[in-house]
Amino acid sequence: MAMAYAATPSSMAAAVLGPRLPTATTSRRSSLPYLPLRSTCPAFSASFKQFSDSGRFSSLQTRASSSEETSSSVEVLEDLKEKWDALESKSTVLLYGGGAIVAVWLSSIVIGAINSVPLLPKIMELVGLGYTGWFVYRYLLFKSSRKELATDIEALKKKIAGTE
Repeated sequence: MAMAYAATPSSMAAAVLGPRLPTATTSRRSSLPYLPLRSTCPAFSASFKQFSDSGRFSSLQTRASSSEETSSSVEVLEDLKEKWDALESKSTVLLYGGGAIVAVWLSSIVIGAINSVPLLPKIMELVGLGYTGWFVYRYLLFKSSRKELATDIEALKKKIAGTE
C-alpha cells in the first residue's frame, strides 16, 4: 500500500538541509560544523574601528579634489554651449534627438513583446548562434578571409569619414 505524505516547504527544507541546531531527537549528524549565531559585540566593533583607523591602510585612502574636475567640466560645458549657439537648425537637432529616444523606447517594447512569445526567444537565439557560426566560418577562420574582412572594414571607415 502506498502512503500519502503532505510536505510543507519548511519540512522539506529541514529534510534536505537537516536541522540547524543539534537536537537530542536527531540521530543523524551533519558533516558541516556547528557555527554559533553572529552577534553584535561592542568589543568587536571597537577592535575593527582601531584596525581601520590605524595607519596600515593610509596609503589606500584618497581625498577628493575637484579643482581639475571642475575646470574640465566647465570647459566641456562651454564647448557644448558654443556648439549649440553655432547651430542654425536647433529644432532639427531636437527633433532627431526626440526621435532617437522614441525609437529606443519602441524597440524595447517590441523586444518585450517578442520575449513574451513562448518559443520565439529560443528560436531567435538559435538564429543568432547560426549567424555567429557562419560569420566565424566566413570571415575569421582562414587568413585570406580575415584580410578580406580587414579591407572591408577599412573601406567602410573611409566611406564614413568621407575620405573615399
